[in-house]
Amino acid sequence: MSATAADAPAQRVVPSATPVVQVRGASKSFGAHQVLHEVDLDVARGTVTVVLGPSGSGKSTLLRAVNHLEKLDAGYVRVDGELVGVRVAHGRLHELSERAILRQRARIGFVFQGFNLFPHLSVLGNVVEAPVAALGRDKAEVHAEARALLARVGLADKADAYPRQLSGGQQQRVAIARALALRPQLILFDEPTSALDPELVGEVLAVIKDLAAAGATMIIVTHEIGFAREVADTVVFLDAGRVVEQGPPDEVLDHPQHPRTAAFLSRVR
Repeated sequence: MSATAADAPAQRVVPSATPVVQVRGASKSFGAHQVLHEVDLDVARGTVTVVLGPSGSGKSTLLRAVNHLEKLDAGYVRVDGELVGVRVAHGRLHELSERAILRQRARIGFVFQGFNLFPHLSVLGNVVEAPVAALGRDKAEVHAEARALLARVGLADKADAYPRQLSGGQQQRVAIARALALRPQLILFDEPTSALDPELVGEVLAVIKDLAAAGATMIIVTHEIGFAREVADTVVFLDAGRVVEQGPPDEVLDHPQHPRTAAFLSRVR
C-alpha cells in the first residue's frame, strides 16, 4: 500500500531520483552537548532510508528534526521543496506559527516507538481523529478509508477495541494506520519495534515491508540489522551526531568503509 491509498497493489514501485527530503547543515545541541553536527541527508521519493547508529548518536533527534518536533540550532529541512518549520525573511530563517507547523506535520506521518495512541478512543477513533480534526475531511469518507487501512494492517476486527485491549504489536499497527490516514508524503519511524516483545516484532516489520514494496517514502530509525538489509534502499550510519557512512545496504552492512561502522556492526550482528 502506498502512503496515499489504502488499496494500492503491493508491488515495488520504481523510485524517483528527486529528493523528497533535503537536510542541510542540521545542527542541534542540548545544553553543552551537541547532538547533531552539520548533518546533510537526501531522501529520494519512493525510497526507504534506514538510520543506524549507537545509542546517543543523534538518530532520533535527526528524525524529529525532519518534522520540526526538534528545532534545529542551525541548518534546515525541506520536504517536497518546502522549508519545514521555518520561513525565509530578510535573508534569515524565522519560526513559522504553530498552526502552520501543524499543517506541515499533517503531511509527514510519524510512528513513535511508544505508540502514542489516545487511550480514550477506539482503534477506529484513533485512525480517524487527525484527518477529520486537523484536515477537516468528510467523516464518512475518512471512516471508510480508516476501515480499509485497518484491514490492510490486519486489524479489521479490532476497529471497536481500545488500545488497552491490544497487544503491543497490534497497537503499533494501529499507529501505522493512523499515520497513513493523513495520506502523508513521507513516513518517519522512530525505532518502531523497540518497545515490543520479540515475538511481536515480525508483525510490525511485515507491515513496513509492505509499505516499502508499494513505494512509500520512509525514514526508519531502527536497530534491526536484518530488517535494514531487506527493506532499505539506503543505509545511513550516524555516530556522535555525524553521518560517517551511507550507501546501499549491501555496501554499508557487508563492506563498511569506516572503522566506526565496522565496530558497531560487529557488536550487533
